[in-house]
Amino acid sequence: MSMTATGPGTGRGRTKPPAGRGAPHQPGLWGTRPKNALRLLIALALALLSLGPLMYMVSLSFQDNGYILGNTSLIPTHPTTSNYEQAWTENSFGHYFFNSIYVSLVTVAIVVVLASMAAFAFARYKFPMREAIFYFFLASLAIPNLLLLIPQYLLMDRLHLLDSLEGLICLYVSSNLPFMIFFLRGFFSSIPREYEEAFRLDGASTLKVLSRLIVPLSLPAIALVSMFTFSAAFDEFPIALTILNTPSNFTLPIGLADFIGEHTLAWGPFFAASVIATVPVVVVFLVTQRWARSGISLGGLR
Repeated sequence: MSMTATGPGTGRGRTKPPAGRGAPHQPGLWGTRPKNALRLLIALALALLSLGPLMYMVSLSFQDNGYILGNTSLIPTHPTTSNYEQAWTENSFGHYFFNSIYVSLVTVAIVVVLASMAAFAFARYKFPMREAIFYFFLASLAIPNLLLLIPQYLLMDRLHLLDSLEGLICLYVSSNLPFMIFFLRGFFSSIPREYEEAFRLDGASTLKVLSRLIVPLSLPAIALVSMFTFSAAFDEFPIALTILNTPSNFTLPIGLADFIGEHTLAWGPFFAASVIATVPVVVVFLVTQRWARSGISLGGLR
């Protein structure tokens, strides 16, 4: 009887994987597996569905007014920049734009500071009725903002802040603050207490612990709070329309509504103005997206 060597050097003892059921999947579309390829195609279709109207709006903003109606091409047939010049110079659009920038940036700064301090208190300190106060903040999110328009109007009138950008900032801060406190509390609670104790052993005060330890470690959450707050304040329309009466205080959404009212047939400048209105939100997203992606992933894990 002859014996066959099956050592590692001979290669006879190795078994080949079957070519059928147990064989590994080969890369498919764009180097991905078949299941992932289907997901990729679905994601691309949804992305095109979402970006399609925006791309069409950008295309129409470069079209002359006489070529817009009935035009379905994404590539401008008669491109022109006169729509942007007209949109920026007419109807005080530039003034409305800077009003919205001012209101949004101040709102973001106040919300980030107040939400960070409140979330730190809820996450690190124990005080009477802590949970009741916290859930009272959350309960305010269940009330639609449209139901608060009349009370907000009367409150701003009593505080002599009606028809002012400062009053608008106060309302934007109050409407964005509860959710941001809830959001930041989860991030602050996940930071190990050992870090804070080490800081306090070095003589750091509570404010220094918050500003030099908690906030730097929570930059993804701060970036998300800043991005969401800026977008909400920059695009808000009903509250601004309710409390602002003087044209010099109008923000961009009101300016766009007045623009189409005065230039009903000037679709080219209106589309150009709409494109300009989307630029700040896109810029803020691009600036914060590196930290924002980390914040979304970490928030999903928590």
